[in-house]
Amino acid sequence: MTLPLPTVLIVDDESDIREVLALSLKDVGYGVQTAADGHEALEICRQGGIRIIVTDIRMPRMDGLRLLEAVKRLDPDIEVIVVTAFGDIETAILALRGDASDFITKPIHHEALHLALRRATERLATRRRLAEQNAFLKRENARSLEELERTFSFQRNLIESSMDGILGCATDGTVHLCNPSLLRLLGYPREAVVGRLRLEDFIAPEARAGFQAALDGGRHGGSGRLFRYETRLIDADGHAIPVQVSAFRLADPQREQGLVCFVHDLRQVRRLEHEVAEQAKILHQDKMMSLGHLAASVVHEINNPLAGILTYARLMQKVLDRGELTGAQQEKFRQYLAMVEGESARCSRIVSSLLAFSRKSPANFASVEVAGLVESCIALTGHKLKLAGVQVSLQVDPGLPPVRGDVNQLKQCLINLIFNALDAMAAGGRLTIGARRAGERRIEIAVSDTGAGIAPEHQARIFEPFFTTKQEGYGTGLGLSTVYGIMRRHGGSVRFESQAGRGTTFVLDLPEG
Repeated sequence: MTLPLPTVLIVDDESDIREVLALSLKDVGYGVQTAADGHEALEICRQGGIRIIVTDIRMPRMDGLRLLEAVKRLDPDIEVIVVTAFGDIETAILALRGDASDFITKPIHHEALHLALRRATERLATRRRLAEQNAFLKRENARSLEELERTFSFQRNLIESSMDGILGCATDGTVHLCNPSLLRLLGYPREAVVGRLRLEDFIAPEARAGFQAALDGGRHGGSGRLFRYETRLIDADGHAIPVQVSAFRLADPQREQGLVCFVHDLRQVRRLEHEVAEQAKILHQDKMMSLGHLAASVVHEINNPLAGILTYARLMQKVLDRGELTGAQQEKFRQYLAMVEGESARCSRIVSSLLAFSRKSPANFASVEVAGLVESCIALTGHKLKLAGVQVSLQVDPGLPPVRGDVNQLKQCLINLIFNALDAMAAGGRLTIGARRAGERRIEIAVSDTGAGIAPEHQARIFEPFFTTKQEGYGTGLGLSTVYGIMRRHGGSVRFESQAGRGTTFVLDLPEG
């Protein structure tokens, strides 16, 4: 008899996504409930009936990681599938380590979603069968040999069908049990392992001493136990495989002491970590390209105040050469010094902004004043805008609260949008940068141009990495994908409106600081 499909709870702060996913899952027979945030999802879980949760990582009030943690405390048997976006892979790794069953990426492909749901449903079914069997054993107390044989057969089936590798060995380390998942992982046939190889044959030579010390010590779950200990195994071809091992010694005094190990393949996690590192490189590469654009502009911005400083210094030298200062000359001298001080401060601000933007450093989230953020970006790009004949209009509402974020990454977003607007206005135009409140504890920063606009056939792809409509040599297609990734990491979003021949507006939505 085919069991009914379980009820799935979809958690996303975007109503359109909830509706589309709900319709897709209902069509194939899943029961579906939806929630707009983590708190609402927890209330639904407390009422019972939810077996699988599909949740976005980035949400207001309670994000996906906190929801995962709370759900596992409430009912560890609920399967949780997390939904990530570009730039969120590092968070997906944390979710997998927090016992999420799977992850899928945005935009959500239905094939990937249904595959993840099938896996979660299979795990639920296996867990249900195991619970039923254990309950049966408690009720019947293993009254007959036939029942014991069925139990043994069932447990062996569980071992054989486990997605993680399972290995059992005797006191001397000789392997007595090795399930298919571990054999596939290591690339061995069963007959070459059971009774022939020892546990140490699978552990990388440089990791053996550390593994034994961890098992004998008490830092990883207690003496004779390991909990999620990371090490490396060697497959049949001699390749090292990163794994996570949970193990415990069998402590039955009437039998020979042995060891049982549960092995989880970490290669996918390592690939995701590598992708995170690559994304960091892309982010820095995009920043360096923006820095190259800014350098010439900053040189021109500094030339003018430096010329003023030189002129006033020469004037003051002439005044000094004439002898003692009269009262009128002293007043004029003070004016020259004030002008030198002001122009020097202007140079210092420009150079400081450029140095802060160019510095490669880990993300530092703090309160960022919106007006200062906008003014700094205009200071860095102002000369380039003037040369292009672009007029700048600022419409920043007074008294705006700060936003929460990394100031250099937010500058990178705004400067990318300003450069895109500049490229769209080859014959000059008007650039408008505005900032205002938008809903509860949200701030919107808008960058609008009067340029050519984005062609309708390109609009669906503009946030894709390396997609560009510019001529070869004039862009890599990293700018807008970088903006998208930064906004997601900040708990925000980016959207746009564009009309051919009338211009484009990009809007950054950020949480208050």
